Amino acid sequence: MTRVNMVYTPKTEEEVAARVKAIEAILIEKGLMSEAAVNKFAELYENEVGPHLGAKVVARAWTDPEFKKHLLKDATEACKELGVGGLQGEHMIALECTDNVHHVIVCTLCSCYPWPVLGLPPNWYKSMPYRARIIREPRQVLREDFRFEVPDATEVQVWDSNSEIRYWVLPKRPKGTEGMSEDELAKLVTRDSLIGTGPAIAA
Repeated sequence: MTRVNMVYTPKTEEEVAARVKAIEAILIEKGLMSEAAVNKFAELYENEVGPHLGAKVVARAWTDPEFKKHLLKDATEACKELGVGGLQGEHMIALECTDNVHHVIVCTLCSCYPWPVLGLPPNWYKSMPYRARIIREPRQVLREDFRFEVPDATEVQVWDSNSEIRYWVLPKRPKGTEGMSEDELAKLVTRDSLIGTGPAIAA
């Protein structure tokens, strides 16, 4: 059987930053947005919405067994306890990664994504290559596109988000972090680890 591999290479941060600046300049030049509005929008997603909020939730779950239990039972309500929620996060489900199972998230139809916890979706999440391949060959995509090797003994489960339910990942807590505070632990949580395309940062 012939298999066609579609490999996606994520954009560098410099390329993304340059694109954002160009779009900002066009919006301002055309009078579609003011510079103040652009700055306000950027500030909103930097301080009030984004992966750092998801990292805060994960750090709490790593250190508080009761909160973790609540999070896995009802992620939407548990997140609200920490002031995290809103548009695109009305019904969220957190999936815990363990030694036995690793979870990965995709939206095969478009780009459904839990914005309150993860912020805006990265370009690669919305790309057709990722959406098509991660369902068929998740281990290969994680290894080739994200340099993330999941042990053979660990089952990989791919979850398809939609407009009704948005999934995100509770990554495994790195070893050697027993004495770390919540703030320190939150710094180990990345956007990719919340999607399942990478692990939390090693201590």
